[in-house]
Amino acid sequence: MDLLEIHHRLLDHFGPLGWWPGESPFEVMVGAVLTQNTAWSRVEPAIENLRREGLLEARRLRAVSRERLVKLIRPAGTYRVKARYLRAMLDWLVERYGGDVERALAGETAAKRAELLSLPGIGRETADSILLYAGGHPVFVVDAYTRRIFSRHGLLRGDEDYDRIRERFEAGLPRSAPVLNELHAQIVNVGKEYCRPRKPRCGDCPLAFLFPAPSALHFGSRLVDRTRGSVTGDQSR
Repeated sequence: MDLLEIHHRLLDHFGPLGWWPGESPFEVMVGAVLTQNTAWSRVEPAIENLRREGLLEARRLRAVSRERLVKLIRPAGTYRVKARYLRAMLDWLVERYGGDVERALAGETAAKRAELLSLPGIGRETADSILLYAGGHPVFVVDAYTRRIFSRHGLLRGDEDYDRIRERFEAGLPRSAPVLNELHAQIVNVGKEYCRPRKPRCGDCPLAFLFPAPSALHFGSRLVDRTRGSVTGDQSR
């Protein structure tokens, strides 16, 4: 199945989604850290606390005490750990780039990704979320929804390495940040509304056209054999 066709079908179904839910690139960066291992509904009150205090700016947020930061982001859960990760990101952003998010994220994508991944608490999904939504880099964000949806349709096993999945999606789509942005948002919506962990609403799902899946489906340059659970084809990328 053509990933671009999936994107267009989901666009017809949902319309433009306009992600990420943040008012500035800096807010996106903060949100990407706070949403680790928690629902966005828990992140929103933490972001609102920071907004109310006028702290959605790198230098101002860095200047607050650790205990005050912990109190403000408490709704997002694991708040002491996330406060430590935020402080490390803020130190990097302010000390190296003067708090200028645009300058911090400008440059070659792989180099910027490596720089973000060197920071404590910034894993691949968080780094790619920052690159795509705050920096406008054409990277695909792989999350639990991606694995669940596409494994259920036989297009992934679901246990592949993060970067292998990311590279497959990027190879099958235009190198366009708006397209990758919108597709990720669409996948999140499908996962929340239809492809739930329990009691999925398959009959109503906009991806129902993928069923019934044949025993083997093409995904990019590889072939997934659902009858054997094996993968054949080019796996070099």
